[in-house]
Amino acid sequence: MDAVISPSPSVVPRVTVTELVDQLGPATMTALGPIPGHEAVTGTEFLDIADEVTDAAGTLLLAPSTASLSTARIAALASSAADRGAVGLAVKCSADRVPALAAIAESSGLAVLRVADRISWRLLDAQLTHLLGEADAGFAGPQDRGAEPLFAIANELAEHFGGSVAVEDLSRNILAYSSVPGQLIDELRTHGILARQVPASPYNDDQYRTVLRADRPIKYPRLGDEEPRVAFAIRAGALPLGTIWAIDASGDGPITDEQDERMRRASALAGAHLLDDLRTHATNQRPREDRLRTLLTGIDLTGTEFAELGIPEERGAALLAFDVPAAGPTAVAQLRSTVIRHLVLHRPDTVAVAHRGRVYALFAAGSVDEAVTIAEPMLPLVDRLVGDGVRIAVVGPAHRSGDVAGAHDLADRLLEVAAADDAGRAPRIVTVDSVRPRLVVTRVAELLAGNDELRDPAIDALFERESTLPVAETLLTWLESFGNVAQTADHLGVHQNTVRHRLRRASEEHGIRLERADQRLAAWLQLRAR
Repeated sequence: MDAVISPSPSVVPRVTVTELVDQLGPATMTALGPIPGHEAVTGTEFLDIADEVTDAAGTLLLAPSTASLSTARIAALASSAADRGAVGLAVKCSADRVPALAAIAESSGLAVLRVADRISWRLLDAQLTHLLGEADAGFAGPQDRGAEPLFAIANELAEHFGGSVAVEDLSRNILAYSSVPGQLIDELRTHGILARQVPASPYNDDQYRTVLRADRPIKYPRLGDEEPRVAFAIRAGALPLGTIWAIDASGDGPITDEQDERMRRASALAGAHLLDDLRTHATNQRPREDRLRTLLTGIDLTGTEFAELGIPEERGAALLAFDVPAAGPTAVAQLRSTVIRHLVLHRPDTVAVAHRGRVYALFAAGSVDEAVTIAEPMLPLVDRLVGDGVRIAVVGPAHRSGDVAGAHDLADRLLEVAAADDAGRAPRIVTVDSVRPRLVVTRVAELLAGNDELRDPAIDALFERESTLPVAETLLTWLESFGNVAQTADHLGVHQNTVRHRLRRASEEHGIRLERADQRLAAWLQLRAR
């Protein structure tokens, strides 16, 4: 199972499964069969079908990968989850499986919930976390200081911290700011409010990356003209939505327990508001796609892209590049849709884009082998829905935002090397290990083409006349046969004396020297590159 996504310790959930289903509505989730009991939901947890169900008391299990399971396997899974205290199992399924899953709900005593196909698992997790968090008490009394909730949240915090507060989105746009009389404010915050954008600073990228990855508020001390600041991420479940920054008028001292609690409550409320806006405007994937395009080009990186995508830098991310030979825009768009629908079942953090005639997907993975395991089942699916001949390059893991552009270039190179394999030996899933020899030869060919001094003019001359081409072919075959004349003759279909004659011509007429190992290596590389 993945890590538990649960409310903060200060939240005391009072929401039942029935209430969650009612609040989400039939467009998001419906119950299949009866919902037994009235136990409170204490949190959500992603369920990996390959693992055993452990203690899950009060947990609503989210199971993205059950579509491929048999009805008997799902029944066993539901029974095991019920035995370990889970209150529900959320799945996606086709209409023809609804009666069977309803029967499983009734027999196991576990609520089985059907998630709408259009709802991503990440967004569902965020919605559930929002609803569970709303069961807690309100934030420091009624918020009646303004019509805009984010401005009210900022004002509440500013009254406590004594300094200006800003609520920002992931693009560092200032969405709301406090306007409490007498609040402490510095020049940096003033410029940000006037421009509604955080001013550029050499410290920004590192600070935002730290804040978005942290599970508690971060205190930054006074730095030059900047007053001390307390910052905390705004999240809905595992989905980053923005940040809150509060100038602390009390100085550089450590964060107090009350400040910590205030920031957490403000973050939860701001997250609820931003999540509602996310649902209303259906912007869940577009900002993520924009982040991936930025990563692929390597231009205007902030360094916080991994945190914004919910990918841990320590684990890293794998990049998959999908290539369809001679595909038009329609086929590429269909390929992207197919890729994202498959991958999010196994990796809810997946983001995919169509870029320059190919499709690229990024998700958390600690090794190339792990990513290959995810990619392999896609080949027959893509062949059926998009067309034969799709090839997938797998590169990674990348551990920093700046690594992805290099992974992008390498993935393109792998696809090009595989496509140029005349013998058709290149695999459908291409990794560095699988095509390294051809990768070396291709890179050497580029090096030789751009540097005349590295090439032997005598070898180049063999390709200038029709009569000397057999000498070049024989020389290359002889080198690849480790100097075995009989094997060379057999491969070329000529007599052994013909091979010896051509080798003498290479030496005596053209001056090609092959006595030393380094001479033979250099000659083979030049001939192979041609």
